Amino acid sequence: MDNFYLLMIAALAILAIADLVVGVSNDAVNFLNSAIGSKAVSFKTIMIVASIGIAFGAVFSSGMMEVARKGIFNPGMFMFSDIMIIFMAVMITDILLLDFFNSIGMPTSTTVSIVFELLGAAVAVSLIKIGADGGNFADVANYINTAKATMIIFGILLSVIVAFSVGAIVQYFSRLLLSFNFEKKAAWAGALFGGVALSSIMYFILMKGIGGTNYAAQSFDLIGGTIKDFLENFVYQIIVINLIFWSAVSYILINFFKINIYKIIIIAGTFALALAFAGNDLVNFIGVPIAGWQSYEAWVASGVPANEFAMSVLAEKVATPTMLLFIAGMIMVLTLWFSSKAKAVVKTSVDLSSQSDTKERFEPTFTSRVLVRGSILFSRYFSVLIPNSIQNKIDKQFEKPVIALVQGKKLELPAFDLVRAAVNLMVSGVLISIATSYKLPLSTTYVTFMVAMGSSLADRAWGSESAVYRVAGVLNVIGGWFFTAIMAFVASGVTAYLIFLGGPTMIAILLLIAVVLLVRNSLRHIKKSKETKAEDSLNRSESKSVKGVIEESADNISKVLKRVSKINENTINGLINEDLPTLKKAKNAVVKLEAEIEDLQNNIFYFIKNLDETSVSASTFYIDVIGDLQDIAQSVGFISKVSHKHIHNNHKGLKTNQAKELKEIDEKLTHLFSKIRTIFDNRSFNKITSLLEEKQELLSIVSAYAQKQVERTRTTESSPKNTTLYFSILLETEDLIKATMDLLELYATKKK
Repeated sequence: MDNFYLLMIAALAILAIADLVVGVSNDAVNFLNSAIGSKAVSFKTIMIVASIGIAFGAVFSSGMMEVARKGIFNPGMFMFSDIMIIFMAVMITDILLLDFFNSIGMPTSTTVSIVFELLGAAVAVSLIKIGADGGNFADVANYINTAKATMIIFGILLSVIVAFSVGAIVQYFSRLLLSFNFEKKAAWAGALFGGVALSSIMYFILMKGIGGTNYAAQSFDLIGGTIKDFLENFVYQIIVINLIFWSAVSYILINFFKINIYKIIIIAGTFALALAFAGNDLVNFIGVPIAGWQSYEAWVASGVPANEFAMSVLAEKVATPTMLLFIAGMIMVLTLWFSSKAKAVVKTSVDLSSQSDTKERFEPTFTSRVLVRGSILFSRYFSVLIPNSIQNKIDKQFEKPVIALVQGKKLELPAFDLVRAAVNLMVSGVLISIATSYKLPLSTTYVTFMVAMGSSLADRAWGSESAVYRVAGVLNVIGGWFFTAIMAFVASGVTAYLIFLGGPTMIAILLLIAVVLLVRNSLRHIKKSKETKAEDSLNRSESKSVKGVIEESADNISKVLKRVSKINENTINGLINEDLPTLKKAKNAVVKLEAEIEDLQNNIFYFIKNLDETSVSASTFYIDVIGDLQDIAQSVGFISKVSHKHIHNNHKGLKTNQAKELKEIDEKLTHLFSKIRTIFDNRSFNKITSLLEEKQELLSIVSAYAQKQVERTRTTESSPKNTTLYFSILLETEDLIKATMDLLELYATKKK
């Protein structure tokens, strides 16, 4: 049995490494979104600053490991064998849950995950023990630290509301003070803002980054007690001194050295949040494995059977070896640099808070529409109460500067400006510091995300063009948080029960399932990333001249026809062979193509704004090209959908003659698309005229086969569904040919 538990400790160690990777991938959004979204400094600089913060925070995190040992349950009520079941269930559940959220690019809370997993597994094991002893459900209170669990849940709900509200209020007044032309404001305004922001961030580093570690418990005669006592007893003095000092420093940097103080704030804030993240959230990833290892050491030293050794030892304060913390920190840093999933999670947060239009990830919901309408009505009512002169002055402060769209650079604009990024970091730091000083539990993920959303709302980033999408996105993320808590509790409890029933065999099965799911999710993510970067993806036109638009559109046309040809080929083959997976693949490809073409259409506004006055005619050409591409995509989409529906509903398949005819048409279309692509790839537009002559030939073939089907229907055809499908495909193929030829005629006319 000793070897079995030793193997469990080894498994926990491996799970700890995996949990570090998936955990950092999710929590990177906490400290990266403001710096990345504002593009204050280069991405490399952001990563270096965050890495240093993580490395320092990890080494200082020993004191936070107590949460995993005694924060959620009463360890003295459990035996060593019970504790190992709890810890194994927690780690398996945690990895799978966090990896799931990473895969869909949604930020969630590692704190909430670990807390509810510990709670779920502990409750499950408690119920097993109570049932064996003949007790009742009320006895669970003896095993679980209910007061702590209740406080955590309350802290979660409160942090969401407070973070959003405070973020919105601070951003609103910051914008009133600084406006969007903050760099042209008087030096005193930037110095005041810099003093408040930097003193807030510095206090955050002291309180949350260092105050929660073992080092803060050390006593110094110079300050008359421990560092922690000093920080808690002289709060106001520390704040005032910091405010005066950093305001003076900010003024000197702005006035004499011409340094952008907002960039300094963002760099310092990123370091502070990274430091606090590693120092306090590291427990979420390795706290349980370390507690398991320390439990194992205590049990081995006792010589008592595993099911008789009470784990009161976990209630004692035990330091975590610094080397383990250092190794964990290095794993976190490497993950930060190389995890593509971390970038996906950060992108969700940045997109939802973006000042400019982005490709919205979330569809509007009934709730988001109601909330937006309600906010608009409230805003109109409130604006009536404010005199027009004051309202005009306020609106002027929120007036966004017109940014010249430089060719090739338009899409690289920051998601939001330096002021909002600084506010996000400052407010997040202050709220987390206050919660720490009052020993209130909260999630750093919830705080940083909701502050970013509140500041976005106050900064009028959620305009009429995007509000319903952004609100829907925020509601989706918040819903995911509560889903995390519920799933963590239930899944961990079920896993603990399965381990209790199956023992070593069940642990092996669960670990195998975990590995398979992690590998599958990783492969899916890699595949999805490759699809996103695929060479056939469409590009927005950014040229300012007709010639440039013709060149850029030619690439898109070639790519569209390549994909349409493949989609149509898969559809016809899938229909002939009654192959549902192939038809589904074709249908999904159409959805992706239509979405990309729609994105091109959504870019028309910015495209027209970017044109030279002498090249305005390019806008008409560009609009016509997109219109023809939409018609082509709609035609092949209709063919794909009706074919998929026909086979999905198990209707009669195509007859031999029908299959042969459709295959012939598809081959001719594939050949035509191939020749068109060659012309557009080589820019040999003078050859278009010869292709236009094939239009009538193709249409005649389609018409002839339609006539044959009419004759079959009158004599031998007996399936109404089959006939309807065949005619639908022929008619839509006819539209596909016409839309393609219209596109060629458009180019032929323009190149003359």
